[in-house]
Amino acid sequence: MTLDATQVRFFETFGFLHLPGLMAKEVGRITEAFASVWERSGRERTPGKRACLVPFIDRDAYLSGLLDDPRISTIPSQLLGPDFNYCSSDGNLYAGDTAYHSNPFSGGLAALKVAFYLDPVDADSGCLRVFPGSHKFDDGYAKSLSSNIGSATEVWGREQSELPAVPIPSRPGDVVVFTHGIKHGSFGGGEGRRLFVMNFTEHCPEELLPALREHVGSMARFWNDNYYGDAMLATAGPERMRHLRQILDNQDHLPSLVARCRQEMTGPAQG
Repeated sequence: MTLDATQVRFFETFGFLHLPGLMAKEVGRITEAFASVWERSGRERTPGKRACLVPFIDRDAYLSGLLDDPRISTIPSQLLGPDFNYCSSDGNLYAGDTAYHSNPFSGGLAALKVAFYLDPVDADSGCLRVFPGSHKFDDGYAKSLSSNIGSATEVWGREQSELPAVPIPSRPGDVVVFTHGIKHGSFGGGEGRRLFVMNFTEHCPEELLPALREHVGSMARFWNDNYYGDAMLATAGPERMRHLRQILDNQDHLPSLVARCRQEMTGPAQG
């Protein structure tokens, strides 16, 4: 699979892509692996609250192999460059609404998410909603949206769920791609919605390595001494390692930060 020129332009302009049925043939095995990771983790879910595992696909050899699948690797390769970094993953069991937010990387690194929804979701049942173009931070529209969306009721007289974002209905086997900077959220979803996300950035230029190291350090809250999981590293060939190497070379400070988090926190972070 390759993205055509119109898809690339769409992503650059609006900040997202929907790729229906891209992984439809594999969705059964993907779903089984998703359930197995949760079971093996021993993590208990509190009713009414989101449960999150980081890293996620890194814990399973089959899911780690998604990074090698051309249908997946082509996406960051075309949108971020062939030397992109794989920046971990998160597996989620969602509950209720997720307010609008964005997740820009430190230093302005270009970054995107590749999302796999394992339950059918629509506009009123928890699908992703985005504000197209809101990733262009220097634009007046994006600035106004970012400044006011947290006070939507007071500013615009509408709840966040009533704002004119674009819903992206999804079925198991679809893939949704969106830039970290875009304003996104979800509303109306039920308990235990299954979603996992693979994160990618451009290869970090030398002058932005402090920002990359800051990101690596931020992962200490999940109590993992290594940025990547064991299965991800144990099954990695040369091509996969190409997308892991820069972060592996910049994680020497992580164990000491994890040790501090273990003293200060009652348990690993949930998101």
